[in-house]
Amino acid sequence: MPKFALLIGVSEYDYQDKDLKPLPAAVKDVEAMQRVLVNPEMGGFAASDITVLKNPAPQAVREAIFHLFFNRQKNDLLLFYFSGHGIKDERGQLYLSTRETKKQNSKLVTPSAVPASVLHENINDSRSLKQVLILDCCFSGAITQGMTVKSDGTVNVQEQLGGKGRAILTSSTSAQYSFEQEGSELSIYTRYLVEGIETGAADKDTDGWISIDELHDYASTKVQEAAPAMTPKFYPVEEGSKILLAKSPKDDPKLKYRKEVENRFKSGRFSRAARRLLDSLRLKLKLTTDVADSIEAEVQQPYQEYQRKLKDYEEVLIEEMEDEATLSEITLNDLRDYQQYLGLRDEDVAPIEERIIGQVKPTVTVEQTPVAPEQYSANQFEFEVVTVNAKGEPINRSQQRAEFFSENLGNGVVLEMVAIPGGKFLMGSPENEPKREDSESPQHTVTVQPFFMGKYPVTQSQWAIVATLKKVNIDLDPELSNFKGANRPVEQVSWDNAIEFCARLSNKTGKTYRLPSEAEWEYACRSGTTTPFYFGETITTDLANYDGNYTYGAGSKGEYRQKTTDVDKFLPNTFGLFDMHGNIWEWCQDAWHENYNGAPADGSPWMSESNLRLLRGGSWNYAPRYCRSSNRIGSARVYWVSYVGFRVVVAAPLRT
Repeated sequence: MPKFALLIGVSEYDYQDKDLKPLPAAVKDVEAMQRVLVNPEMGGFAASDITVLKNPAPQAVREAIFHLFFNRQKNDLLLFYFSGHGIKDERGQLYLSTRETKKQNSKLVTPSAVPASVLHENINDSRSLKQVLILDCCFSGAITQGMTVKSDGTVNVQEQLGGKGRAILTSSTSAQYSFEQEGSELSIYTRYLVEGIETGAADKDTDGWISIDELHDYASTKVQEAAPAMTPKFYPVEEGSKILLAKSPKDDPKLKYRKEVENRFKSGRFSRAARRLLDSLRLKLKLTTDVADSIEAEVQQPYQEYQRKLKDYEEVLIEEMEDEATLSEITLNDLRDYQQYLGLRDEDVAPIEERIIGQVKPTVTVEQTPVAPEQYSANQFEFEVVTVNAKGEPINRSQQRAEFFSENLGNGVVLEMVAIPGGKFLMGSPENEPKREDSESPQHTVTVQPFFMGKYPVTQSQWAIVATLKKVNIDLDPELSNFKGANRPVEQVSWDNAIEFCARLSNKTGKTYRLPSEAEWEYACRSGTTTPFYFGETITTDLANYDGNYTYGAGSKGEYRQKTTDVDKFLPNTFGLFDMHGNIWEWCQDAWHENYNGAPADGSPWMSESNLRLLRGGSWNYAPRYCRSSNRIGSARVYWVSYVGFRVVVAAPLRT
C-alpha cells in the first residue's frame, strides 16, 4: 500500500507578535514524526514519499497540501501533520500559521496564514480512502467546523465525525489551547504520539499493528494525565473501517513488561502485590533492572509531570499570599492565567487553594443577594399526562397541576421554573430492565430536597439574551445552535458554556442558578415512576423526539426527524417537565463515574478529578434505549455538538 506524508512544523515567525511566540518544539515535532514514520519496523514510509516543511511560507504550504492529495489512488494512505500556532479568526474559523503569519490590531492578516478550508477542499477532491490529519496546535478541533464529506448529500462532520476513510486527530478542542511540555523537546501531544509508536505501547489489542484510533487513545490518555485541561479529540473514520498506521513489536519482552506496568500503576503508586508481580515478570522476561526501571519511569512520567505542576502552582500561590494577605483581582487573574499555562483545571487547584487560602477560589462569581420567598411567587399551570402500555398505546390520560414561577429575561422572553417536591426514590435501573447498562448500578435510595427546575431545556431565545449579559469567566456565542428556532433547545453547548450561562443568569436575578445534580435530574425525570420511561414500559415518536428507526421493548418503529423540535411539542411528565426524554442530551453538574459505588445519597453532585461530565436524557439522533430515565453517559466538559444542551435548576427557598 503506497504511503505519503506531509509534515509541517512552524517554530519561528518573521514578525514579532505577542500572540505568536516562537515554538521551539514544533520543528522538533516534525523531526520526531519523520523518524518513526521512515523506520521500516514502525511506520514503513519511504523517505522519498515524506515531504517535510520547516518554517515554510504560506504558498509553500498550499502547494504541498495540493501535491499530497492530488492524483492519489483509492488505497493510498495520506498523512497530514501540522505543529505550530493554530489561530481562529473573528468567525471562529481555523488558520494554520506560517513563518509569515502576523496580526494587525489583534486581527489575523489572513493572507499570511493558511485557512483550514484549503485542507477541506483538497481532502474532498482526493480519491484516497485512507486519510489521516494530525494537528498539534491550539484550537485544532476547529478544523472540523464547516468540513463536509463526499456522500449522497452534504454532511457536517460534527454530526458524522469523519468521512469514509478519514480520521482527524487534534491535540485540543476548537476552544482550547495546546501546551508545550516543560523539560521535553517535543509538544506534549506529539511526544506521546511518538512514544506510542516507538515503544509499541499504543498497540492496545496486541495484534502487531497500531491503528490510528489506538494511537490517539494512547496519546490522549497520557496527555490528560500530565495536563488535564487539555482535551485531545478524535474524529474517526466510519464504523467498521480501520486505518493501520504503524507496526509494533508483537512479542517484544520490553513491550510486555510495559503493558503490565501501565495496568498496575494506579493513583501514583504500585501496590505491594503489584510490585511483587512486576519483579517476578521482570525475571521471567529476562530484563535487567536498569531496563525495567527505565520503562517504569517512562510510564510514571505523565503523573510526575502533573504532580510537578501542582507543586509549582502551590509555590506561586504561597509566594503571592506572603505578598498580599487578600489577593487582588489582578493577582487572581494572573493566577488563573498561570493555571491555564500549566494545563490545570479548577478542580485540580481547588484543594491547594482550600488548604492555603482557606477557601476555594470561586469559578463563578455570583452576587449573593438574600432571596425572599416572595421572589418565587408561585403560579399554577395545568397539563395532560399520558400513560402507555407495553406496545406504546395510550391506556390512560389525566390532568395534572404544578406550581411554577417565571423569570423575566427581557424582550418578552421568560424562563419558567417548575416546583419539584422533595422526596426519596430508587436511583438506577433494575437488572431486568431491557437495554440497561452496568453504569446504572447498583440501585440505591437517594433523598432529594425540594428545588425548582426549568420547565423546558434552555431555549435559543433564552440563551440569546443571557449570552449578551456581562461576562463572568468565558465568552458565549448568542447564536451557536445548528438547528435554528427561538423555541427549540439551544445546542452545541459545552458543559463550560452551561456553567457560564448559570453564572450570568445568577448575577442578573440574584438567585443561584446551576445545573442539576445527576440525582436531581433522574428524580425529576421519573416524577414518581419506576418504569424505563415516565409514561411507561416503552416509548414512541408520538411521545418524544429520537431516532424512530429503532425500537424499545415491544414498541414499534416511528419517525426519525433528524433534527431538534420545539420544546413544548410533546406531553410532560407528572411534575410538569417537558422533553426529559429525547430531543437533546442535558448536562448535569456531576463528574462521570463508571457506576454508583460510593455515590452520595443526599442528591448532591458527585464530583471527582475526572474531566468527564454527565449527560442525561438521550436526543433526536439516538436510539430509544438512551432516552430511558436511568441511562447515563459521560463526555468531556468541552464537548459541543448539535444534540447536547441543558436545563437549569434553582434551590427552593426556606418557608417561614
